Amino acid sequence: MSDDTRSDLYAELASTGPYGVRPGHALITMVEPHPGHEYAYNRWYEDDHYYAGAMAMPWMFAGRRWVATRDLQLLRSPEKSAVAQPVTAGCYLSVYWITEGRYDDHMRWTVAINRRLNRDARVYRDRTHVFTAFQDHAATVYRDGAAGPRDVHALDHPYAGLVLEVIDTDTPEQCAGLLEWLRARHLPARLAGSPAALVTVFRPTPLPGDRMTYVKQVEGVGTRLTLLWFLERDPRESWEEHFTGLDTEIAVSGPGRRVELLAPFVPTVPGTDTHVSALR
Repeated sequence: MSDDTRSDLYAELASTGPYGVRPGHALITMVEPHPGHEYAYNRWYEDDHYYAGAMAMPWMFAGRRWVATRDLQLLRSPEKSAVAQPVTAGCYLSVYWITEGRYDDHMRWTVAINRRLNRDARVYRDRTHVFTAFQDHAATVYRDGAAGPRDVHALDHPYAGLVLEVIDTDTPEQCAGLLEWLRARHLPARLAGSPAALVTVFRPTPLPGDRMTYVKQVEGVGTRLTLLWFLERDPRESWEEHFTGLDTEIAVSGPGRRVELLAPFVPTVPGTDTHVSALR
């Protein structure tokens, strides 16, 4: 292998284009290790892939892993989900922020590096991508206004839990109406007095045609919203009070709106196998 890293190009690339800190885009990926591979998958992801396949890439500036133990999986709804079949599938969730305006640049790098990792046998095969999508930021709603961490801090702040909510609509027009209703009415009301400090809302974008074959094309482009609720308490402590019935509220709020996944997670403990024994 050549030692030439073409480092002269790095100064050129860094001198142009957007370089703010706003999370303009995200990678949200929920994965299920195959039975019997839970420990090996966790070590591969934490020890290698989290860095080589994500954080070491240009313009991906924050990341965090989350896990759903079996008791958390059993809190999910709806029973028949368009996202996860069965609804308990996908016990690990990884979320990454990407610099606004750098999605295309990042995608060119990530496709290339994943091809290289695949060629070098550094891709773990015994896993299923249940829900993997690059997404564009649509809104952030805060419980406490200007007080507290901003969305740029959300993956570094020590939040105690995260809830992934995926809402589908029938048409792009319904999706636009849903976004405005969430931003102006539903989320401010739901956040008030809740353990959630903020909610980020994203819209999925299609994956490039040269994506890895084990990652399926993104569904719901133009008709789906992905919400991330960042919690200051373990979701088990507040699930019944703050999240039970949320899907019904969405459904009656307007035509074509339906929650296809409501799933709680807690943060992993990096460098350890904490929680792995409780996945099944």
